[in-house]
Formats: sequence, C-alpha cells, structure tokens
Amino acid sequence: MISAHATPFSLLLVLAEGEPGDWSLPVALVVGGGIGFLVVWALTRHTRRVAHEQAAELAEVARREAAVAAEEMKQKAEAEIQEKRAEANREFDRREIESDVRLREIRAHEESLALLDYQFEQKQERLNRENAAVRQARDAMRALSKSVRKRLEGVSQMDAEEIRRALREEVLLECQDELRVLRRETLEKSEQELQTDARRILVATMQRLSSKPNNDLTSTLVSLPSEEMKGRIIGREGRNIKAFEAATGVTVLIDESPQMVMLSSFDPMRREIARVALEALVKDGRIHPATIEEFVKRAQEEIELATTQAGEEAVAKLNINGLHHEIIRLLGRLKFRFSYNQNVLDHSVETAFIASMLASEVGLDPNLAKRAGLLHDIGKAANGELEGSHAHIGGEFIKRYGETPIVVNAVAAHHEEVKPETVYAGLVILADTISAVRPGARAESMALYAQRLERLEKLALSLEGVQQAFAIQAGREIRVVVSPQTVTDDRARELAKELRAKIEAELQYPSAIKITVIREQRFTETAT
Repeated sequence: MISAHATPFSLLLVLAEGEPGDWSLPVALVVGGGIGFLVVWALTRHTRRVAHEQAAELAEVARREAAVAAEEMKQKAEAEIQEKRAEANREFDRREIESDVRLREIRAHEESLALLDYQFEQKQERLNRENAAVRQARDAMRALSKSVRKRLEGVSQMDAEEIRRALREEVLLECQDELRVLRRETLEKSEQELQTDARRILVATMQRLSSKPNNDLTSTLVSLPSEEMKGRIIGREGRNIKAFEAATGVTVLIDESPQMVMLSSFDPMRREIARVALEALVKDGRIHPATIEEFVKRAQEEIELATTQAGEEAVAKLNINGLHHEIIRLLGRLKFRFSYNQNVLDHSVETAFIASMLASEVGLDPNLAKRAGLLHDIGKAANGELEGSHAHIGGEFIKRYGETPIVVNAVAAHHEEVKPETVYAGLVILADTISAVRPGARAESMALYAQRLERLEKLALSLEGVQQAFAIQAGREIRVVVSPQTVTDDRARELAKELRAKIEAELQYPSAIKITVIREQRFTETAT
C-alpha cells in the first residue's frame, strides 16, 4: 500500500522495486509524470518561498514607513503642542500685563481719591476753624456791645471825652458790615481804574503804529515779450515745461492770456524762485532742460541772498544788535511766509514795535521786548521736518544760538503752550494779538469773508433747539437765539459749549469768536 502522504520520489522507488517484467510504457509515463510533478512542486515551493520573502520585505518596509509616519505625526503633534503652549504663554503674559496696568491705574485712582479725601478733610477742618473763629468773634462782639451799653447806662457819671470814646467803639462794632462793603467797592473801583489804564496804554500804542496789510497770493504772473515765447517755454512734446516744473516745484499755467504765463504754488518761496528763473530764461532766450536747471539753481542762490538781506533789513529797522547770522537768515525767510493773508516778517516787525511801545509805557526794557517780539514767529520758517509747534521750535532754535532765557521763554510761550515766566512773555502775547486782530491787519476777500460768516451761522443753526443765528462784529461774535420751550437754561449753557467745540474743530479764523446764547420768553396779551 502506498501512503497518502508519500512524496513523488518515494513513489518512484516503489515502482522501481516491482517485477522487471512489469515495466512498461505506463510505468514510463508515471515516472515522467512524477518527474514533472516533482519539478512543478519544486517550482511551486520556490515560488512560495520567494513570495514569503517578498511579503516579509514588504511587511518590513511597511513597518518602517509606519514608524517614520508615526514619528512625523509625533513630531508634528509636539510642534503643535509647543506652539499652543507658547501662544497660551503669550496670552497669559499679555493678560498679566493688562492686569498689572489696570491694577496700577486702580492704585493711582485710589491714591488720587485718597489725596482728594485728605484735601477735603483739610478744607473741612479749616472751615470748621473759621466758623468757630467767626462764632467766637460774634459772641465777643455781642458781649462787648452789652458791656458798652451797661457802661453807657452810667453816662451821667461820665465826662464828654469818655462818652465820645464809648460811642465810637459802639459805632465801629455796629458798622462792620458796612465797612466790608465799602472796602469791596474800593477794591472793585481800583480794578476798574487799572483796566481803564490798561486800555489807555493799548490805544496809545496802537495809535503810534500804522501799517498796511499784505495780501497772500497763490499765483504769480510773468510777462513775455511775444506769444512765440510760450511755445519755447513748452518745448518739444512739453519737455521744457516739465523740466521747469520738476526743478522748481510749481505749476506753470499757459492759457490764452496775451504775452503772459501764470506760476501757481502755495509755497511763496518756490513761486518766487520760479519767477526769477523764468524771467532770466526769457531774457536769455536759451530754454532747454540743461539751462533750466542752471537758471533755477542761480535763482535759488539769489533768493537765499534776498532772504538774508530781508532779515538784515528787519534787524536794522528795529536797531537790534547781537543776533546770530543763522537767526537773521531764518528770520529773512519769513518774508515769503503768510498767515491769514498777513506777511509774517512784517507781522514780526510790527509785533516788535508794539511790544517795545508797551514795555516803554509800563516801565520795562523796550529793547528786550522788541527782541522777543521780532523772534516770536521764527519757528514758522524752520524746516518742516522738525516736530512740535512753531513756538516750541522757535524757542529751541534761538536757544541754540545763545539767546537769553527771557527771550527764549517769550518766544516759546507766545501761544501759551508753555507757561510764561516773565512779564516780557505777556507783552509778546499781547503785542502778537494786537498785530493780528487789529482792524485791517489781515485782509480777506469779500467772497471768503461772506463764506466764513455763512458757515458760522450754519454751524449754529445745525444745533437742535436753535431758532436764529446772527454773525456780527465782522464774524468775531455769533449770537444764537434758542427756543425757550425746548431748551432750558442748563441746556443753553451746554449749547454754547457745543458750538464752541464745533467752531474750533471745523472753522479756520483769526483771533477769537465770542459765542452768546440767548434764551428768553415773552408773554403778550391784548386788552379790548
């Protein structure tokens, strides 16, 4: 019997052990089939082994890739955790800083409240002491009056001198209130006399000075010898006019006006440089980009020399000595600056004269006041890159070049941004105001004047409860009539404050505008 688990090789051995006479063709076929089966089995086994090895390799590769992916995911998760942790730490730090700031603010408020409480307690104690002193003095006066009356009961036993003395003491005690009223009236009368004297000094100073206003223009006309010159100014494809505008920073307007062109710019110094350069180019006749740059540079040098001369002329006109050259040069640049159509250099000279006259009237040094008045607006000519108001810039500039602390403070404080430290600062403030707001100081076109008044009235009428608004005193006062049915007295006071804020925020105006809110009720009946 052949086992079911026998291999092909064992089957061949069994067949070989049989009878020799039994070998035949089927045996050969069986042997061939067995050999074929053996070959197939060997190939199958080899294929299976190779498949197992490949599967093992694939499993190993998959395991390694899974390990790498897991490591990457782990690192990514750790990075996200670190990022979240850093973000949480930043948020915590920010909240901690905010908490510290708020805590400091709370502590500051608590300290200020404590200080206010302490001051209130001090004032309360002082008032209590004063009340106690008043009560004590009143009781003393009453007791003294009683004693005087008792003494007067024995007038028959007193001589004439004793009677007069006793009556005088009693009258003094009974007339304390009248004496206080008389003293207050005397003080008020003295204050009125001082104000009258001050007005007299100001009027006398302004009467001693007269000057005409200067109009600020934003364009300049340049005359040409012929119409053909306009084409030469424009140049081929406009290259000449483009080069001129680029070199000067102004706009050249060429229209149908005969034999003239217009230079437009809001910077008066640029406009003057362009005028001088264009006139020289027209006179020379050679107009092309190279000569334009040359003549513009030459014009800049001429204007720089002219500004220095203007500063020296202003200093010579006021007879001021010892000014630094840089101060004189910067002062001359004010010749090309305007404020509300008023030339700033002329305004500075005028302010210097007024300050000098005021100082003479009140017995101070006129030369020192004149020096401070001349330099008070010098910051307007400084470089535009400097930060701060022109008063602060001007004070720092003249301080750098050796001016005295009195003059420096007067210049820095002429708009009261810095506390005035001397009387000369007050004189400069007053002189600056007089020069700016006196009639005719700052010219204004009729159209702009009417627009400003109309805008002022519209601002007042835009408030709720306003019935009528009238701009008077050349726009220096606005009178507002409100409806008494809808606006109370307290609301009328608030309306005045709101209108002041709107005017300061939305209007540009010289000097100051007085706001008067009128609330009245009228009751009319007709008897028949």
